[in-house]
Amino acid sequence: MLKIISLNLNGIRSATTKGLFPWLAKQDADIVCMQELKAQAADMTREMLQPEGFYGYFHYAEKKGYSGVGIYSKKQPDAIIEGLGMPDIDAEGRYIEAQYGNLSVVSLYLPSGSSGEERQTVKFSVMERFLPHLMALKESGREVVICGDWNIAHKEIDLKNWRGNRKNSGFLPEERAWMTRIFDELGWVDVYRKLHPETTDECYTWWSNRGQAWAKNVGWRIDYQVATPGIATKANATSVYKDERFSDHAPLTVIYDDNL
Repeated sequence: MLKIISLNLNGIRSATTKGLFPWLAKQDADIVCMQELKAQAADMTREMLQPEGFYGYFHYAEKKGYSGVGIYSKKQPDAIIEGLGMPDIDAEGRYIEAQYGNLSVVSLYLPSGSSGEERQTVKFSVMERFLPHLMALKESGREVVICGDWNIAHKEIDLKNWRGNRKNSGFLPEERAWMTRIFDELGWVDVYRKLHPETTDECYTWWSNRGQAWAKNVGWRIDYQVATPGIATKANATSVYKDERFSDHAPLTVIYDDNL
């Protein structure tokens, strides 16, 4: 059994004060992929760097209190790849890959474009340049699981208020078409949707802090585990954890019939 959790922390220091590590200790996870650390090495406590039973690996953003991704792993990986080799993207700390034999597990944090036109342009640029990397990973012969906050709700069933968000970042036609291309042309698998093709309200992983979004479950599914077909066929259970809140996102767990 291989248990992988993905969670946007919206700040690891904030999530720590909300009970992240006691919860994590009870999960028996093999790998935990984190996004939006909002911290740099100097900010990290020993517990954050290496929780009991885990090795910790991080790709920090250059800007303080911003972005950053990480992976906790029970088993020491054969190799760690930080960044995509694209300086502007890597400066924001958006990609880290752990390799175990023929399996790669990636923690990914795609940009949000919701703050304005400038960041939406950056988001489109990152999407365009990330696509060839996705192609290369798919064609490498490796099994790959990409966990993370993609900042895109793919289909109408992936967010509550889809009609009102058709012109908003995260649900733009171009963004959705890009996701469709990843699944339909490149052959990647949306693991949650493979196991739950019609789920709506239970699928959401993010809620705006505005209004009563959480209370009314006006959510979005923007956190995914996207996998190559081989490992995707081994996925047998998935869940979104909502009993506690560590950030404005919820942890997404997938269990695979596989071992590290």
